[in-house]
Amino acid sequence: MKSKFGQYLMRKVAWYLLALYIAISLNFFLPRLIPGNPVQVIISQLTRGGALQGDAVKRLYETYMKEFGLDKPLIMQYFAYLRNILRGDLGTSFMLYPGKVIDLIKEALPWTLGLQIPAILIGWIIGNLLGAFSAYKGKKFDGVVFTTSLVFSNIPYYCLAIILLYLFAVKWPVLPTGGGYDFGFMPSFSLDFIGNVLTHYILPFSSLVLVAIGGQAIGMRQMALYELTTDYVNYSRTLGLKDKKIIRYVFRNAMLPQVTGLALSFGTMMAGALITETVFSYPGVGSLLFSAVRQVDYPLIQGCTLFITVAVLLANFLVEIAYGFIDPRIRAAQEGER
Repeated sequence: MKSKFGQYLMRKVAWYLLALYIAISLNFFLPRLIPGNPVQVIISQLTRGGALQGDAVKRLYETYMKEFGLDKPLIMQYFAYLRNILRGDLGTSFMLYPGKVIDLIKEALPWTLGLQIPAILIGWIIGNLLGAFSAYKGKKFDGVVFTTSLVFSNIPYYCLAIILLYLFAVKWPVLPTGGGYDFGFMPSFSLDFIGNVLTHYILPFSSLVLVAIGGQAIGMRQMALYELTTDYVNYSRTLGLKDKKIIRYVFRNAMLPQVTGLALSFGTMMAGALITETVFSYPGVGSLLFSAVRQVDYPLIQGCTLFITVAVLLANFLVEIAYGFIDPRIRAAQEGER
């Protein structure tokens, strides 16, 4: 690519690849800072009943250390980890041995994506519409929307999740307390199973989307209020342009930071999903990561965090590129014309 935009694109790709390499390295080293030996955890669980003792326990310990590659120096483990990632091999889970990490993530991923993507998009769309409409209408409507949004945006995910859980699963038990579906159901495309999944979906989805709506509405309202007081809006009014056309320009400019907010939402919502999935025992990547941390399962922790890292980096990269198409000023800066 010889164009200026092509050169800019190549520089961005290089920076994101460097960020990915650093993140992958941190994914390897940080789990090893967790106190405890993962093999010792497994041995403790296997020998809890006193079935194995003495040399048998020692041989079992050495077998697992060799099987998981933990008997090798740390630097050799690191290069083996990088080599396996390049081959698409995320390793074998310690706690669910011999389950492959990639298979475990594949099973959990649809649950997380099904929960998060609608929550992110619906929260973003409703929040921006509410914020824009609030800035335009003003008066009492603005006061109600702003106060409500401020409350929801400042409630931590886990607090709202616990409040909803208490109200609608304990106090008034109209919805299930947790899980992806009731025990006894076999996953299928039957109406009964889909209906059961949806009843388990409502509470975790609501806890995510309400917080997202609040944050997006406040951000959009502030940007829209700022744009409504700028010189180009006043000049447009003196020229006699219709409000409908002016508002279109205002919201277009105000939307730019919100696009960044959409990308950042993928990262923050992933963290929120980890807590939400844990509170509701929802069978997604967040619950899987929480279990892996508790069991000091290095490969599973690395696999889950790698997935989260790639998702966040990819979202940010796409947004940076999309900026150039949304705002001509940024495209000019990207191409070195400013």
